[in-house]
Amino acid sequence: MPVREPLETGQPPWSTEPESSFSTWARRFFRGLVVVVLLLAAISGVRSWIAPNRVPQTVVTTENSFPADEARAVATRYAVSYLNWDEANPDARPARIALDLAAGLDSRAGWNGRGVQTADKAYAGEVKVDSGGVTAVVDVRVEIRPYTKRGAGWVAGPYSWARLSVPVARTASRVVASGPPTFVPDERAALPENMPEAGVPDDDLTAATLKDAEAFFSAYAESDNKVSAVTAPGSTIRSLNGSVKFGELKDWQVFAGNDDERRATAAVTWDGTGNTTLDQTYTLTLRRTVATDGAQRWQVAAVG
Repeated sequence: MPVREPLETGQPPWSTEPESSFSTWARRFFRGLVVVVLLLAAISGVRSWIAPNRVPQTVVTTENSFPADEARAVATRYAVSYLNWDEANPDARPARIALDLAAGLDSRAGWNGRGVQTADKAYAGEVKVDSGGVTAVVDVRVEIRPYTKRGAGWVAGPYSWARLSVPVARTASRVVASGPPTFVPDERAALPENMPEAGVPDDDLTAATLKDAEAFFSAYAESDNKVSAVTAPGSTIRSLNGSVKFGELKDWQVFAGNDDERRATAAVTWDGTGNTTLDQTYTLTLRRTVATDGAQRWQVAAVG
């Protein structure tokens, strides 16, 4: 074992060796890496404090959570029961009304027990839900037929339509009528001013396709097989299957568009039973087809 030289005064009891350039680079790199990681952790942490990640949630409003279909069904039956009465059988109406009226409310629903009226057909429309999502009113139209006392009997009057606003409420188990309905006016309304434009007429194509349009509606009235023979390839159009007969094409108009597909309108007269005729206006889609011999024609691709 070699003998150490005696240390000089002030000399440290170890020896230093020069550090390689690679070691210096590696030490500095890892120090920088640690600093970067700490900075990223600090930034992401602060950002999560300020704006934490939010999981998207489905927005449920009172309107789309209200059982509108059930409300229409309840309001429809209740409206029919409400507008049916017969003084010879006064207990029948309250019994029917009680099927849908909330328990504890008066099932006579305002009727004085006199007169005769029938109601059979009813159609429910808009359901307006209140802001709390508990109650709503349902728009219902009912066909009624009043009777007039004549001598010892009753004479049926003409059919007419009544429009009602029916109040309903949702409970833990079902929707119930929450009170008597009210009559509301059923007035006509004009078309909105922003109705879509019909388009620019294409008179040349209108004239060129007139006979094809007549052939289509003749087949459309009769059978699926006949209508499929005159429609554009790939389209499926069901016929009226003989419920009416084609009378005449009173008006036919094709509108400008692209080279492959056009919009058209047709005013058609249908012949019904007896001497009955009925005019209807159709909107159609025409599609340009090319035969194997290169001949081109426009055929109906869709109705409506």
